[in-house]
Amino acid sequence: MRHPHTRTTRTTRTTRTTRRRVVGALAATLLCTAGLAAPAVADARTASPALADGLAPTPPMGFNNWNSTHCGADFNEAMVKGIADLFVAKGLKDAGYRYVNLDDCWALPERDADGKLVPDPARFPGGIKAVADYVHAKGLKLGIYTSAGTKTCNDAGFPGALGHEYSDARQFAGWGVDYLKYDNCNNQGVDAKQRYTTMRDALEATGRPIVLSICEWGENKPWEWAAGVGQLWRTTGDISDSWGSMVSILKQNLPLAPYAGPGHWNDPDMLEVGNGGMTETEYRSHFSMWSVMAAPLLIGTDLRKASQATFDILDNKEVIAVDQDPLGKQGTVVSSEGGRWVVAKEMADGSRAIALFNESGSPQRIATSATAAGLPDAPAYTLRDLWQHRSYNTAGTVSAIVPAHGTVLVRVAADRRWAAHPPAVELGLDGSRFSEPGKASALTTSVTDLGRTTAEKVSVSLTGPAGWTVRAASPTKAPALPTGRALHTSWQVAAPAGTPKGSYDLELKASYRSPTGMRAESATTVTMTVADPPPAGSSYLSDLPWLSTSNGWGPVERDTSNGETAAGDGHPITIGGVVYAKGLGTHAQSEVDYYTGKACEKVTADVGVDDEEAANGTVSFEVWADGTKVASTGVLTTDMPAQPLTADVTGAEVIRLVVTDGGDGITSDHGDWADARITC
Repeated sequence: MRHPHTRTTRTTRTTRTTRRRVVGALAATLLCTAGLAAPAVADARTASPALADGLAPTPPMGFNNWNSTHCGADFNEAMVKGIADLFVAKGLKDAGYRYVNLDDCWALPERDADGKLVPDPARFPGGIKAVADYVHAKGLKLGIYTSAGTKTCNDAGFPGALGHEYSDARQFAGWGVDYLKYDNCNNQGVDAKQRYTTMRDALEATGRPIVLSICEWGENKPWEWAAGVGQLWRTTGDISDSWGSMVSILKQNLPLAPYAGPGHWNDPDMLEVGNGGMTETEYRSHFSMWSVMAAPLLIGTDLRKASQATFDILDNKEVIAVDQDPLGKQGTVVSSEGGRWVVAKEMADGSRAIALFNESGSPQRIATSATAAGLPDAPAYTLRDLWQHRSYNTAGTVSAIVPAHGTVLVRVAADRRWAAHPPAVELGLDGSRFSEPGKASALTTSVTDLGRTTAEKVSVSLTGPAGWTVRAASPTKAPALPTGRALHTSWQVAAPAGTPKGSYDLELKASYRSPTGMRAESATTVTMTVADPPPAGSSYLSDLPWLSTSNGWGPVERDTSNGETAAGDGHPITIGGVVYAKGLGTHAQSEVDYYTGKACEKVTADVGVDDEEAANGTVSFEVWADGTKVASTGVLTTDMPAQPLTADVTGAEVIRLVVTDGGDGITSDHGDWADARITC
């Protein structure tokens, strides 16, 4: 596998305790930075036809150990059997998960005297066949890993299959393997299509049906040729367990929708759900967007240690049904302005799955319509919320206030039975979501009827944490709300004096009846942040508390470069040979948010790619004030000196520092905000 930060001709993969590749090099025309309009890609008819073998008619679902264990001691026979047991015990098998896949490090470093692969007896004392037999007895399937090179991707360099394809394929088939992840390291410069086609032929020669997962990181545009070679192909480099990495990979995979279909799938890499680097909201977005993209769903967390919240995400059968829909369409982008993404997926029954995805760090209203998503004109539609598991009717509008980094996933149909469901309502909130201890904030909530039928006997409530004051300053009830009408309620909200800084959740709930008397309710979480504005005068941003950060690789660093994956492992910030004592070290895609309380005027910084990346870094710096971009640099490269940046943030409540990639993925994209200051 490739190095995550530097593009080289030597292809190696290291464990995440050092570095892993993050993003493959894709054509710039397929990438976007801030957003993505309707994708401009080649017609899918230019791709090779899918294999007529009946394998992977829907995206493969299962487990792979790499994201949680790498080559650690936990990766062994007991783990694999334990995962198989949990698939059955926790209902994951019933939800569609089938493959229990081994990644790198299952073999000894050398072949035997006959040139055969040898399972590591310490990890797999019973051998691979015994593990396969155990997995098969559970009604599941076993997958294995090797590389289309002389060695695998681990630093230790286990035997690869280049030159041994037919022998290795026979061993895999003899052991009862059902799935092969075929990596791209140490490939000796041999043409990718040739290497992967040889393994396809070797697998077919065994007579055993084995899914071939082509893991060449999208470097040779496999979507253009691999449909006749394997059942799925990686479109990007490795994912890491961070919001920035997940979003970057999402953006690269979305434009490739025309190339996906039954038996030939775009693979944006395995799931990180449950590994701890993202919030539950972010993991729901991860799972939702992989499902709407018809991506393989390969669990990457150690299920023996997983929380119930993780199982609840992975076992959401209504979301899984979107991924596994037999029509096999990958979702396409309807709109993406301002980080407000609408992605729609055509379903076999004529309905549309619609994801309202909020890339930004603040709640946003995201809206579309049934017709914009591809549905025919109809008097009304049935709307099913796939996370709340509730059905409503809508006159055609599909909208919601989506939390920061959240996704609302619905399924909408032109259904004659729409009147059997209560009207959908949208819960909205205007006003500051920030509070200073002991001071009241003014909020206005709204309940809007989106349905074809009238919402009757509507009431709204807002409930805060213990000790908070939440008082309605206008009516909280309405006898009826016809289509498009709203109930607006003013509130005074105050955190008690002495409340610690941080985020606090309030519940906004509406209850109502349909004209038939059916009771319904809708609820959402309103997050309020208790914070103080920056002090008067000029301050270094690295000395101030931030509201939130996301980063494409490792954490955002204060007064050092991005470094590696651990906090505090950066170097002195250096751009063009100039060393800076103060600043922020980031890695695209990155966001750093600050509360400024409408008290600040100006942000200044010297920005550029850190010198620790010798080549290939391409980034763009942006400053946003309350959702409006107020400054940007354009694309900067590794060989450019620091560029001065000044942004007018007068009157903004929140500012956001953003680093995007330069349109070619995030490899080597270490972006420094050197000497970053704010004047208040």
